[in-house]
Parts: sequence; structure tokens; C-alpha cells
Amino acid sequence: MILFKKEYQLQNYLNTLKSDKKSIGIVPTMGALHDGHLSLIQKAKEDNDCVVCTIFVNPTQFNNATDLEKYPRTVAKDIELLTSIGTDVLLMPSVEEVYPEGLDTTLELDFGKLATTMEGEFRPGHFDGMAQVVNRLVNMVQPHSLYMGQKDFQQITIVRSMLTQLESKIKLVMVPIMRHEDGLAMSSRNVRLTPENRNRAVIISQTLSEAKNKVENKTPKEVETWAMKELSIPEFKPEYFEIVDGITLQPIDDFNETDFAVACTAVWAGEVRLIDNMVLKS
Repeated sequence: MILFKKEYQLQNYLNTLKSDKKSIGIVPTMGALHDGHLSLIQKAKEDNDCVVCTIFVNPTQFNNATDLEKYPRTVAKDIELLTSIGTDVLLMPSVEEVYPEGLDTTLELDFGKLATTMEGEFRPGHFDGMAQVVNRLVNMVQPHSLYMGQKDFQQITIVRSMLTQLESKIKLVMVPIMRHEDGLAMSSRNVRLTPENRNRAVIISQTLSEAKNKVENKTPKEVETWAMKELSIPEFKPEYFEIVDGITLQPIDDFNETDFAVACTAVWAGEVRLIDNMVLKS
């Protein structure tokens, strides 16, 4: 694996590959890697000649300074994991490299209602910062394909909109959620859970699974109301449990309204905020 910290050095290397008609895939991460991230890289390796993983904890997408400060950073372990699965390139830039003085990296895009529901309601400004950094990293790497995990379903929908609005030819690939044996979605934040809350957190995937079983005889609103109660266990505080159209992210009143229904949720487990989702109808 080759490690780059400077954009021009990375591009010099990748330009050589592209001149030989090699395909490039990018997997953007904020580090603290786990098997979910590795599944993205493995998928990218299947599809491309070269895979670039990026590790960059992006300050512009944290609307809470404490959350940014507490975000786990495990660089040595991350490099070990990436090397073990044969990652080709690691880009690990500084904030100054991603947002250099004199370069306007802001995006004048309209995500409409995609960005105002669910995460957008509880994390104002998050998606603007996320889109900004994904676009910047894509510009630094100039890949053929971009790989992101289903766990951040709303994020992927917004990135898809961003690529469409920018008339980009980059292929966006969504990779299914990786889960622990008990069902909890893999997340870098899981390491911050207390042992008790880690055991309790299985309630999230259990609730999503049970919601899928209720599609035939309940309305979306009835399922949402039931799920919020299920998730309100000691030390857990659900922010939302919403059943939305998988394309528009807008609430649905009847499961017959759409062929693509997704349940999305965010839950505070003590001081750690966890998100998860499950396709109920596809």
C-alpha cells in the first residue's frame, strides 16, 4: 500500500495508471475503520484496478464541536487493516491540504427536501459539509467509481443528487450494511458505547426487523409510533424513526404508495448517537 498526504503526489501516481487505462475506485472514510469499511474496499477491489481509501476527519460536517473532538482516531490500526486486505493507496491529507487557502470548495447546490428531513433536521449544516468534502476528495482522486455504505442511507441519496447536479460521470455504488453477530450495525462510534449500552443497542436492529414484519398489516405511521416506544428503553433516546420513500426520502402514508420503502432511525445510546436503516419494501 502506498500512502500519500499531498494531492499533487497522488495525482502524479494515478495519472500513470489512468494512462494505462486502469480503473480507479475511491472509498472515503473518517478512519476508525471496521469490517464495514473493509467491505467497501473489497467491493471496490472487485470492480477496479486500483482502490484509493481516504482517511480524513472532516470538521465541516460536525455541527457539534464535542462530537468532532471525541470522534475516534486510530491511524496505526487503520493502516494495519488496510494493508491486510491489500488496499492499493491510502490518502491521508491534512485539513490544509483538503481546504487550501485561496481555493473555494463550497458547493452551490440545492438538495431540497432530501437534506431537511431526518438527519437534516437534527444536524443542521451536516450535509452541506459532507457534500463539500466528498466532492473535494473526488476531485483530488478523480476516480471512476465511488463506494459508500448503506448505513448512511440519507447521505448516499444526497451524494447521488450532488453527482447528478454536477453532471458527473462517476458511478456511485452502495454497499450493504455490515452487522455484528447480534445485529448491531457496524460503526466507528460503537467503541464509545458503555458495555451495558453495547448490549442494549441490539434493540435498534431488532426494532427495524420487526418493523419489516409489520408492513403487511400496519400503516407506516402506526409502525413509527410503535418503534419509537420500543426504542425508548433505559439510557436510550430515539430522535426519530421514519419510514420514507427510498428515492425522495419523503414520508409515506401507505405502503402501497411506493415500491421502495426504507425505515431510518437515529438513537442516542447514552452519550453516543447511533443511526441505522433497513429496506422494508423493495
